[in-house]
Amino acid sequence: MDFASLRRRLLGWYAKHARDLPWRQSRDPYRVWLSEVMLQQTQVETVRPYFERFVAAWPTVADLAAAQEQHVLRQWEGLGYYRRARNLHAAAKRVVDEHGGEFPRDVAGLTTLPGVGRYTAGAIASIAYDAPAPIVEANTARLYARLTGLREPVASTAGQRALWAFAEQVVPRRGAGRLNQALMELGALVCTPESPKCDACPIATHCAAFAQQATRVIPVAAKRQTITEVREAAVVVRRGADVLLRQCGPGERWAGLWDFPRFPVEAEGPLFATRELVAGVERLTGVVCDSPRHHDTLRHAVTRFRIRLDCYHATRLGGRVRSTQESPVKWVTVAGLAEAPLSVTGRKIAAGLR
Repeated sequence: MDFASLRRRLLGWYAKHARDLPWRQSRDPYRVWLSEVMLQQTQVETVRPYFERFVAAWPTVADLAAAQEQHVLRQWEGLGYYRRARNLHAAAKRVVDEHGGEFPRDVAGLTTLPGVGRYTAGAIASIAYDAPAPIVEANTARLYARLTGLREPVASTAGQRALWAFAEQVVPRRGAGRLNQALMELGALVCTPESPKCDACPIATHCAAFAQQATRVIPVAAKRQTITEVREAAVVVRRGADVLLRQCGPGERWAGLWDFPRFPVEAEGPLFATRELVAGVERLTGVVCDSPRHHDTLRHAVTRFRIRLDCYHATRLGGRVRSTQESPVKWVTVAGLAEAPLSVTGRKIAAGLR
């Protein structure tokens, strides 16, 4: 493949079509890192307001390192994949504590930071420092697969090996950051998953899938993930003007976030045994409530789970709050829910309480 021609055509296209995105306004490694972590498995337009709020609240990595984790999680709320936020905070602390507030300049150093893998490290190193570091993420993986005519699933071991080998070939010694951004932009805007705009692609003449009329079958689809149906209950327990909250512990779906007492249930729909609900609340919190009344049903999906969440209201009868170091429990006012980082469904329940 003529990489010099490919790069020249791609950069010419990027000069005309690059989107005006807030994280592209500087090569500050803090902003590059923040944007790349936020963009993992998340659309650009979803990320834009979160990025702007984060840099307004914490303009530097030192500011973020000094923040309380609960404040970071509250700002992240709604963006999903909350482990990213916890890793973000932990990595900021490490940059300050171990690197004097300066990000490592190479891929090897960057990958020692929590939550920074090979792709994110390559993006930071190339965009912030112009290091000749390759990148492979969702958009470029699709683009590379079509350019090379890859017939292996992109997520397979063989597929990943081939994609990274191509990425190492295409990245130049100088100008790597701009080229990597152009590759990602072309994947996002032109070489799309469905109906790629091959007639508008500046490098279509370099594309094996285009030549083979195989853009509909490349990249090769991965085996579909099995969807698991899950039923859960959430109980809003009141004590006067207060409601009961529990922080999700390590290993739970929303670790670090606060939620109303929530647990899986066995029976169909909202009409299962009251004692199962009462026992669930007491097991998680130590609080004994009266018979919960069904209030609403929410449906949502998380990774491979499709969840039906039946929401209940109840009143405290007795018992004492039982907290653990990993999963504290507390009473808060309804107004105080605005300050607590909640899951998406927890925030919907809280909105109904107002």
